[in-house]
Amino acid sequence: MELALIGLGRMGMNMATRLLQGNHRIVAYDLNETAVKAAEKAGAEGARNLGDIRGKLSAPRIAWVMVPSGDSTEKILSDLAEVLEKGDIIIDGGNSNYKDSVRRGAMLKEKGLHFVDVGTSGGIWGLTQGYSLMVGGEKGVVDQLRPIFESLAPAADKGWGHVGPSGAGHFVKMVHNGIEYGLMQAYAEGFEIMKAKQEFGLDLHQIAEIWRYGSVVRSWLLDLTSDALAEDQALSAIEGWVADSGEGRWAVAEAMELDVPAPIITLSLLARFVSRQKESYAAKLLAVMRNKFGGHDVKKKDK
Repeated sequence: MELALIGLGRMGMNMATRLLQGNHRIVAYDLNETAVKAAEKAGAEGARNLGDIRGKLSAPRIAWVMVPSGDSTEKILSDLAEVLEKGDIIIDGGNSNYKDSVRRGAMLKEKGLHFVDVGTSGGIWGLTQGYSLMVGGEKGVVDQLRPIFESLAPAADKGWGHVGPSGAGHFVKMVHNGIEYGLMQAYAEGFEIMKAKQEFGLDLHQIAEIWRYGSVVRSWLLDLTSDALAEDQALSAIEGWVADSGEGRWAVAEAMELDVPAPIITLSLLARFVSRQKESYAAKLLAVMRNKFGGHDVKKKDK
């Protein structure tokens, strides 16, 4: 099949490469000319503006967007809606809020365009391992795109599926990332407990390797953790500052809206916020309160 790939960051380039390996024809566009030239070198056909996409692809055209969520995605989709023709298909493979995807699907439908939202997981490993694809949109349109999904997924019949109407793909990806937060936090806490038990002299990399085989807690995340511990168990070059992409926040908000208890996902999100504090004002205030009501010791800063 032929399609345009818009957004040639690391993940976008990896997806382009995998699609090219699957014998798909790719028209590549990015605001960064260097990225477009790199895609051309890999075998794609470059586009210098969105109008090029209309001219270089035959109808019905397929445009897969891989740009940051929010304003960037909003602008690209609006611009594409002015360039493409009725019956063309726009795919958003980024981490958009599912509510935006529902709205965008309705907006594009009014213009005669089809919209498909694809929650995409796999990160930097997707090129070699394949991507997990959670697809939302009209079934007939998704069926039409099947060869693309089969090329990107780990196998033609594994790791991807149509999960519901527009917005459903990004909704499922949001929940996926919330679960990911909880899993990562549990591993991090468990290994910190073992690191603190200094009298046993535990080899954390050895333990990760033991758990990787046969254990009920084995997982790909544990594989990656083991790789990191093999490089440096002390993580001496790493600052304990953890970002979040936004999807964990959305998952917590959705749980609250649906009256679904999600304490693990919620606490794992809050733990990321804690990681960004050089000093905790709340912890200072707790210490002061304990001192005031019970005379408990307060640690003072060295002058």
